[in-house]
Amino acid sequence: MTEWLLDPQIWASLLTLTVLEIVLGIDNLIFISIVAGRLPGHMQARARTVGLSLALIMRLALLASISWLVGLTAPVFSVLGHGVSWRDLILAGGGLFLLYKGTKEIHELVEGPEEGETSQDARRKVSFASVIGQIIVLDIVFSLDSVITAVGMADNLWVMSTAVLVAVVIMLFASGTVANFVNRHPSVKMLALSFLLLIGMVLVADGMGFHVPKGFIYAAMGFSVAVESLNLLARRKKQRKG
Repeated sequence: MTEWLLDPQIWASLLTLTVLEIVLGIDNLIFISIVAGRLPGHMQARARTVGLSLALIMRLALLASISWLVGLTAPVFSVLGHGVSWRDLILAGGGLFLLYKGTKEIHELVEGPEEGETSQDARRKVSFASVIGQIIVLDIVFSLDSVITAVGMADNLWVMSTAVLVAVVIMLFASGTVANFVNRHPSVKMLALSFLLLIGMVLVADGMGFHVPKGFIYAAMGFSVAVESLNLLARRKKQRKG
């Protein structure tokens, strides 16, 4: 153990993997913030905490069963010459769920609550259990993707586990700030939902055997965030002058 602590390659691997886990976890955090936002205000923080805690448990459980995880990538049947594994099915199913949820949330954001119904009425209809259930479904998908990335980048279980733990703890502390910021700015919420649609399509494509480099996806998302940041700054400057 002492030799590992003095090995600079171990620390470089831990730092790189932690940053990567945070980047990969942003999608999960945004989804949790949006879904939890459908609950009454006093329940939202608890839903985010439970959701991220479950994500941590799932990631650590997957890391502890690497041999089983590797087995998920083995083809179980073929379609038109393409081998389909359990991982492919999980990613494609999660992608379809993201597309459904993203489209539904965008529809409600644009159209508003149903006629004769206020936003508070709509929130009362949403149960804590249903929100946690939705979060669990996406935690499974994002955890699978995150852990497979971790396994591919590091050899030591404690390095992977530490990186996952640090990333989730950081997201846990940032969840309230992210949720409040997204809920305060409708344009940011729309952008976040668009990201969910994009990620959903990527997951479906990945599940069908069409791998899309994540660098392209995050570059596009980063550019969109930069443009929206400039829009927010311009809007704030205009409000101050007004």
